[in-house]
Amino acid sequence: MELVPVTQMLKAAEKDGYGVGSFSARNTYLIEAILKAAQKTKAPVIVQISANEFNWFDVTAGEFAGRFYEIHDKYQGQAALHLDHTKDMEIIKAAIDAGFRSVMIDASSKPFAENIEITRKVVEYAHDHGVVVEAELGTLAGIEDEVVVAEGHASYTRPEEVEEFVSKTGCDSLAIAIGTSHGAYKFKPGTKPQLRFDVLEEVSRRLPGFPIVLHGSSSVPQNYVEMINAHGGKTVSYTHLRAHE
Repeated sequence: MELVPVTQMLKAAEKDGYGVGSFSARNTYLIEAILKAAQKTKAPVIVQISANEFNWFDVTAGEFAGRFYEIHDKYQGQAALHLDHTKDMEIIKAAIDAGFRSVMIDASSKPFAENIEITRKVVEYAHDHGVVVEAELGTLAGIEDEVVVAEGHASYTRPEEVEEFVSKTGCDSLAIAIGTSHGAYKFKPGTKPQLRFDVLEEVSRRLPGFPIVLHGSSSVPQNYVEMINAHGGKTVSYTHLRAHE
């Protein structure tokens, strides 16, 4: 497989109007399944794992990256290796040193200024090593890895902050919160998702052509996916969506 920078994937997706699936391999055994499926569907793919999953499955960043690079050339298509939700700079450094070409720093639970400062430091290290960075602004309800946010404590991204955030951090893509939710059990029957399409539209207007990421997008009803696309998104129904995301 051709190893393609995530930003290159997202720019192509934005240009041609499709989403890029980012799939959690969870452990090394699933890497091959993801790459095989990507070849079969002729779709670019992002293979990811989070900091917490390293502990869950007793795998190091080096072992995971090693397995990815060991098997990627067995398949055709385009692939990228991404470190998902991570708060620890040392883990991010270890992943970059091991061969991850894309990392996510999630300092969204911090105050705005502190989020900028933490993200900027990650960006500096990553860019020095030719690695791209996804950051997050706003918090999603639900549970994903070490990210736990009670329903009442989620916060939508403030569109008026995104330009300053991107400018001061230098991040390469931005995960925003518009009402999607982490975890497997969300959007239950009888509940009404409070998806803020106005936030998505305004962020897209303020950051034209900039890669926007939506986490927690699995189980979003199809009519809402269509509405997201109508308000500036480029989405399909994946757990993580990028360059739509």
